[in-house]
This record gives sequence, structure tokens and C-alpha cells, in this order.
Amino acid sequence: MSACAAGETIWSDIFPGARHTVKCLQPAVENTEITLDLGVAQRRRTVWRLDGGAGSDENLCWLLARGYHVLAKGLSGLRAAALARQVTRWDAYAPDKWLGEVTPPVDYGRPVRVFVLRKRKGEVLHYGYYVSTLAFSSKKAYLAHYEARGGAEVEQFRDDKDGLHMEARRKRSFTGQTGYILLTDLAHNLLTDFARRGLADSALAELGPKRIVRDLLAFPGLVTWGENELRVDLLSQKQFSQELVMCLLRYLAEPLSGR
Repeated sequence: MSACAAGETIWSDIFPGARHTVKCLQPAVENTEITLDLGVAQRRRTVWRLDGGAGSDENLCWLLARGYHVLAKGLSGLRAAALARQVTRWDAYAPDKWLGEVTPPVDYGRPVRVFVLRKRKGEVLHYGYYVSTLAFSSKKAYLAHYEARGGAEVEQFRDDKDGLHMEARRKRSFTGQTGYILLTDLAHNLLTDFARRGLADSALAELGPKRIVRDLLAFPGLVTWGENELRVDLLSQKQFSQELVMCLLRYLAEPLSGR
């Protein structure tokens, strides 16, 4: 089993506010490699799905040279418009959206396919382009797989802001804020582990981080330490009390195998 499970944070850092996303990709990838112990064989089975903020030619060539697959949106809007003029056939993808394929605009060091998306907003046409090393049966499949990428900005950042009150706590020093982010990651991963091993297959399985913190971890009760024993008494009249007891028993009984 890898060092991280689904839903857990692999790595976090903070950068000066003026630093563009395109400059953050390479340190993120390098630290991910360390955390997940990604050797050459593992990289060949790993796909980076990137939004336009990280999709520069330099980043894509760097990823491909390290052996990864990519499914990435290109960084340049001007290039997307220029590539759109090279499309000889547009295929409908959705209402007001069309896809076309073009020759790669640069040598990425490995074979890739490049697709252009044309979409209409009101009376204006907008363009984007996508670069991929993967093999799918249709243009639609490429865009569908791109759009299915992880939504960390929604799934994790929003949950951490709501459940762990990340947004409400700020440190004036850069070092202090870095430490706070790492503590938030630790809390996030502990909540993820508790939800996966303790709450799964129970009436509480659908609770998100905010409700776990607010409705479960803030439960009124009494903790008593004895000889080789920890006793936890919960207020029985409280909603979820019986379900939480069963979940806690299961969580404490299950070993952290492979972690």
C-alpha cells in the first residue's frame, strides 16, 4: 500500500502570492515522487492531468522526459486561437462546444495528440487546447477524461476551509503560515483516515469534514484514563451517539496495516 490513501494530502507548501502556478508544478511533482516513491516503472503508469495554469511547454516536456503521461490543457490562449485556425474538421462535443485535432505545435520529446476546444459564450467564441500521450477511441473521450480530473480546489480546499477553519486562521510570518498549513494537512489526513476506516458502511458514512468536526468530534462526553485502559463516555441523548460508539470501536480495533 502506498504512503497515502485516497483523499489524503500528499504534499503541501506555500509560495509568495506573485508566483504563478506554472512555477509551482515541478517542486510539487518532485515532492510527490518522494512521498509516493515513484520510480521509473511507476512513472510510466502515472498520468498528470493539469489545468491551463501549469500547462506550459517547458512543464510538459519536463514531465514527459521523466517518463510520465500527461493530459493537460495548454497555457497559451493566443496559441489556442492560432491552432483553431488549423483545424480542418470540428466535431460536436456538447451544445456550443466543438473539438478538432491539429499537429503538435512544438516537439514535446514524445508522441502526443493535440486537440482544440471551441466553445461559444453568447456571441463570442473561446478556444483552448489540450495535449495528451494517452490513447482513447475518440476526441470526446480525451476531454471527458480531462474534465474528470481531481477537483482539489473544491473537494479539499473548500472542505478544509469549512471543516478545519483554515481560512479563519492566518499567521503573519511566512514560516508560521507554512507550519499552520502542514498542521492542517495532518488534521485533514487524520479526518480522511477516520472517515475511511471508522465511518465507512455506517449511517455516518456520508458526513463530510465539516460535519465530522462539528457533529462528531465536538461530542459532549468524558474521557477517563485507567491502568492500560482508556474509557470514553458519550452523552447518550446526543444525535448520532449510538452510531458513533460503534464507529469508534471499529476504528480503534482495526490496525493501521501498511501505513
